[in-house]
Amino acid sequence: MGIVSIISLWFIPVLIALILLYGTYKQVPTYESFVEGGKEGIKIAVSIIPFLVGMLVAISVFRASGALDFLIDLIRPGLNAIGVPAEVAPLAIIRPISGTAALGMTSDLMATYGPDSFIGRLAATIQGSTDTTFYILTVYFGAVGIKKMGDALKVGLLADLVGITAAIIVVTIVFGG
Repeated sequence: MGIVSIISLWFIPVLIALILLYGTYKQVPTYESFVEGGKEGIKIAVSIIPFLVGMLVAISVFRASGALDFLIDLIRPGLNAIGVPAEVAPLAIIRPISGTAALGMTSDLMATYGPDSFIGRLAATIQGSTDTTFYILTVYFGAVGIKKMGDALKVGLLADLVGITAAIIVVTIVFGG
């Protein structure tokens, strides 16, 4: 077993022990603090559940209704004109909404076209260069009670658009299309 393996195996337990020892040294009631943190974590988890369920239902309805397929068929000619495979368009649309759904789509694209294909590489790059903007806003902003999230939404979607555009450009330049 190499030194890196040993360090990675023991890093988290040692870090936790150091935090507990430092807290005890500073005379912080470490066990009570731990229990309070656990209580807060459960309260946050319970407060997030309605937002999470709403987001998952919305995604399911969007996909099951055929709206996603209709949207892809609508933009297919434009994508073909600029050399972007329409197969990755659902991923680019779903990624800002749900990371899990996007990961499923990426896995499907990898299984269908292969990880070394242009579509597989593009899907992996889009997956890694964008974020789940709507999920973050819905769950995290909702959990802390932030109601006005218009500017955060604009910036998040702009960042996703830049990430998708950069992924298309870089993958096309490096791997050809």
